[in-house]
Amino acid sequence: MQETRRHILEVLREHGESTVDDLVVELRKRRGDKITAVTVRHHLTELLKENLITHPQLRHRGSPGRPQHVYALTTHARNQFPNNYHSLASNLLAQITEQFSQNQVNVILEGVADRMAAQANIPNLPFEERLERVITYLNEHGYSAGWEEHADGYVLKTTNCPYHQLAQSNQHLCEMDMRLVASLLGVVPRLLSRSSQGDMNCSYLLPLPSRE
Repeated sequence: MQETRRHILEVLREHGESTVDDLVVELRKRRGDKITAVTVRHHLTELLKENLITHPQLRHRGSPGRPQHVYALTTHARNQFPNNYHSLASNLLAQITEQFSQNQVNVILEGVADRMAAQANIPNLPFEERLERVITYLNEHGYSAGWEEHADGYVLKTTNCPYHQLAQSNQHLCEMDMRLVASLLGVVPRLLSRSSQGDMNCSYLLPLPSRE
């Protein structure tokens, strides 16, 4: 990323929100030059295009003067900074599996899958339309998913596991994915292949829904 834009993101991360004038002051400290407000606005325009900062919001002054526009980081931008999510998730899973029985762990992760499905809020549409919505949801969450017709229904395939490293040492996550697919679609899938066991992808046979 261009250095000035990276500095702008760092300032916004540290301060929460900033005006153009605020950014000029902070950038001059960091860069040791006389960067102008015009240049900062140019970089803000580019960051807006990349969905890294929010659209400017008016902030009224506590003292006399015109209100100013403030900028902040988007969630997408915050995800670009280093984080410790993998270590946290790995240790949480290890602690859960040590403290609870296998059945209890399954119940916990099934609850997580059901919560995720509820948050997805997929409407009750004709099955193929619902399947398309589910594919979109899965792709938005890193699964690289697709589907194809099958003599017994449909096959849903995912070629990327968003928590592949964790799943290698914790098969409970694979069962959670099965539950997630079932909850999203309202059918009980049958596992055909699993990437954590050396297959090229994870695939599930989705039986034709009943016509009741």
